Amino acid sequence: MNDSGRRAPKFPLRLDQVAPAKKSLVSRPAVVGVPPTGLGLDSAGVRQRMVERLRAEGVCHHAVLSSMSQVPRHHFVDAALATQAYEDTSLPIGHGQTISKPSVVARMIELLLGAANAREKGSLVSVLEIGTGCGYQAALLSHLARQVYSVERVKPLHDKARELLAPLRLSNVRLVYGDGMLGHPPNAPYDGIIAAAGGSALPEAWIEQLAVGGRIVAPVRDGEYGQALVVVDRTERGCERRMHEAVHFVPLTSGIVR
Repeated sequence: MNDSGRRAPKFPLRLDQVAPAKKSLVSRPAVVGVPPTGLGLDSAGVRQRMVERLRAEGVCHHAVLSSMSQVPRHHFVDAALATQAYEDTSLPIGHGQTISKPSVVARMIELLLGAANAREKGSLVSVLEIGTGCGYQAALLSHLARQVYSVERVKPLHDKARELLAPLRLSNVRLVYGDGMLGHPPNAPYDGIIAAAGGSALPEAWIEQLAVGGRIVAPVRDGEYGQALVVVDRTERGCERRMHEAVHFVPLTSGIVR
């Protein structure tokens, strides 16, 4: 039971409730069940203005923009910060973690959807997210992949994401409490792996759990920029790696925190 006396939502969600496979990256209907804030932030127009800014900045993937127009970012931040939810800024979510800037989230997901498997199959079948945080990116990914597994090492954040995602009733999202550096072997291989924390190198476990034709998008420490996005594609011949723009994420850490 939570502090309000209501029964806590049950996560992970049952895998036999996953929506049927789809042939294209068509966004689902707008999420429902999010309580209004009283600040007008639940208006679709507020999210659409954010989307138009992202489009002007170069985000062009229709499915990414569509998902960001539907998922209410203010639902995933503290009430005191809700008025900043649709600004292009990162915000604290507690325990030394942040919800990333919308522009960075959109850019990383857009890169992820460039994987060979996504282009060939019309969608990402299975995605592994490293660092659930408050659950916002998992909610976005739920519109873009048939199944999303999201690993969080900080137990209070795992519980918070579970509570925040429950009203959205996303049957294709499964939250996992564990060490993200180990990935999530039980449901490998993955068409996409996306990380919200960066280390000096990608963990070998992520490479091993990536399907042929799959892609990893993650920040890594870089001598020139401090930290930059890396894209790794797994092919029949091995792995191909490309560096992209500078970013700033929290450090990638091993172990779990209770």
